[in-house]
Amino acid sequence: MPFKLSAVLQAHSSDVRAVVAPSDDLILSASRDSTAISWIKSPGSPFSPTYTFRAGSRFINSVAYLKPSPEAPQGYIVTGGQDSIINVWAIGPSQEEPLYTLLGHSDNVCALHVGEDGTIISGSWDKTAKVWTKFQLVYDLVGHTQPAWAVLAIERDEFLTGSADKTIKLWRQHKCLRTYHGHKDAVRALALLTDIGFASGSNDSEIKMWTFEGDIVHSLSAHTSFVYTLSILRNGDVVSGGEDRSLRIWRDGECYQTIIHPAISVWSVSAMPNGDVVTGASDGIIRVFSEAEERWASPQELKAFDDLVAGQALPAQQIGDIKKSDLPGLEALSRKPGEVRMVQNGTFTEAHQWDSTSSQWQKIGEVVDAVGSGRKQLHEGKEYDYVFDVDIQDGVPPLKLPYNVNENPFTAARRFLEKNDLPLSHIDQVAQFIEKNTGGVNLGGSDDYVDPFTGTSRHRPSHSTASSSSVSTYSDPFTGESRYISSGSPAMTPPVASSSYSDPFTGSTRYVSGSSTTSQSLVPTVSVIPVAKPLLFKQANVSAMQGKLYQFDQALRNEISTSALAMYPDEIGHLEDAFTFLAQSAAGKSPTVNLTSAHVETVVQILDRWPVSQRFPVIDLARLLSGFCADLIDNSTFFDALLRASEILIDNGAPSSSKAKETNVLLVLRTVANALQGGARIGNDSWVKGIFGILGNAPYVRFTKGQRLALSTVLFNFSCLVLQEGVDAGLRDQHVRLTAEVLRLERADAEVAYRALVGLGNALYAVKERKFSLDAAIINALKPTVEELPAQFKDARIHEIVNEILALV
Repeated sequence: MPFKLSAVLQAHSSDVRAVVAPSDDLILSASRDSTAISWIKSPGSPFSPTYTFRAGSRFINSVAYLKPSPEAPQGYIVTGGQDSIINVWAIGPSQEEPLYTLLGHSDNVCALHVGEDGTIISGSWDKTAKVWTKFQLVYDLVGHTQPAWAVLAIERDEFLTGSADKTIKLWRQHKCLRTYHGHKDAVRALALLTDIGFASGSNDSEIKMWTFEGDIVHSLSAHTSFVYTLSILRNGDVVSGGEDRSLRIWRDGECYQTIIHPAISVWSVSAMPNGDVVTGASDGIIRVFSEAEERWASPQELKAFDDLVAGQALPAQQIGDIKKSDLPGLEALSRKPGEVRMVQNGTFTEAHQWDSTSSQWQKIGEVVDAVGSGRKQLHEGKEYDYVFDVDIQDGVPPLKLPYNVNENPFTAARRFLEKNDLPLSHIDQVAQFIEKNTGGVNLGGSDDYVDPFTGTSRHRPSHSTASSSSVSTYSDPFTGESRYISSGSPAMTPPVASSSYSDPFTGSTRYVSGSSTTSQSLVPTVSVIPVAKPLLFKQANVSAMQGKLYQFDQALRNEISTSALAMYPDEIGHLEDAFTFLAQSAAGKSPTVNLTSAHVETVVQILDRWPVSQRFPVIDLARLLSGFCADLIDNSTFFDALLRASEILIDNGAPSSSKAKETNVLLVLRTVANALQGGARIGNDSWVKGIFGILGNAPYVRFTKGQRLALSTVLFNFSCLVLQEGVDAGLRDQHVRLTAEVLRLERADAEVAYRALVGLGNALYAVKERKFSLDAAIINALKPTVEELPAQFKDARIHEIVNEILALV
């Protein structure tokens, strides 16, 4: 039988962050409304909120149950929250104060679990887990480098912890016995699997089932966003919840049932002894679902729940970049091709999900655009497409982060940090946050690059294309929550450098917020130059790329005038191999197919004959080949074809004369950047000289923002090779001249200027350290250009890198 709604419990006024169901007639819940509630079910009556526990005004984020004792005949409720305190209450009336208060953590207590012997284990944002016996601290579990989001007491003196550092650790007493690596993002949930080992859930949307020896038995993939919570049913089935609004039941390694909630997040799930499942969600409601038909809610209540789910508005980017006019009508639901299908129902775009248990389609919401006319927001007298609330410190009003979709995310991030006197070390995190939570917006005629497959400013990995699928909300780039909360101290001080390396693009380890609100203070710790690690454009939306390429091929095939341009069977076979290889490589898996130079030659052949407007998925495929298997590529032939395909030489070398050409040029520049990675073959450097020559002749003013950033990355990546290997003197001079020209002409984007400056610094460092020669005329022309940059850009990073370069000059 399928699981269906059994009960709806309402008393909390904010997100229910944690639930636990120790018996069939007792549920404990914790909420952001600063309360915990015990719900008791009397015979013949529904669950009711019997006792409420409140220790302060801060969020309660975790809850656990401790078995009865003489002083607590009904057992104990254990709570942890933002105040870093663990409170233990006796379940019963007149409990105005906790019986025990456990002190030791220095930050939010985000995870609690109680073992069979009554041992309490807690996890915190302070990066530690702590073990308590008889309400006394007995072990400090220190070893994670990020918050401990998940904890599990296995048996006496053995524990598991999961962390935002992407690892899981097995402890005996206070000693770490083993560290498990496998997740690609923060580990948020742990559950014990009888006779197997344990299960883990992560922000990478995966659930993994492990043996204690470290073997992964299964990887469960169906969630489309963060997995926040796990529990195990009495029959061994796994239940999970997450940011994609779903409760999922897993049976024999497959997703057996999906239950969409009318909420942003399913924060917590708990299996009841009788086989029912309890969920706590961001709408403040606790729900019970049952497989037992006698415990199902009434038909009217079931319909009301389904209608509530169906009435939810889903942001368009949650399902993908879909052209509404291309959607089929309701007749498409007579087929069952996939888990989720979007259809046009009159003037409405609806998302329907196939429910295998009831063998019918279930409407899960109406799809709306993330941004549209009439939805501008005012901030300080100006209109913006987005104004995010950013929580930096508890008890302090949130800061406002305004953003328009035609802005460079780095520019908006820098403006926000500088205005609020926050460290520039967070610029990458804030920029990525902006990109993630404004996904699906087509920028139209703006100068920013638009991903040709998803409409966003970056390719999103294929395994997480819906990771920003929250309804009317966004995801915290630091903690993965639906608010933006720093995991560090209120001052957001960046970490101390552990080596001489300082990230040149975030400023990490170099800046701290100033002691006053006037400006940031510069801390001269270590030099930036040299930086030997290149930046690669390896983001991969392989499935979207593949779909678009096949769509274009079919369009060519269907027209008599273009049918001769369509792909041949052997070419299709080669591309199938390439897409399989790249999808597995981008996901961090070992490819099951091998590519050869013949696969690369197929890409070149298609580029040579396809129309300009339909080349971009082929060029993007070339970008990934350059990033993941550069050793197969004959760069001279490969880039000759790419440069012809981009038509950068047409229109007097202007980089952009149409949207199609703009995209093609941008992707070619990214492909060049990928080719200039460690171990790149530039012994026959004619291809690099040719590209530098073309870029030097192209009018810089015609480059778009995205193209300029890609160009500056090309110059930086080449400088990394200059540090590593013998590069022809003429090519070094050509590189420095081109870099100097970019610095002379760039007047708007500090990120572009900074990358070019680091590349210039690398080149000058190599000249000095290896006693290379450099044309004196180049140096004489270079110095005034560099000296003018601090006046043009107020970014403190640029001021400092300029000083380093002038010292080298």
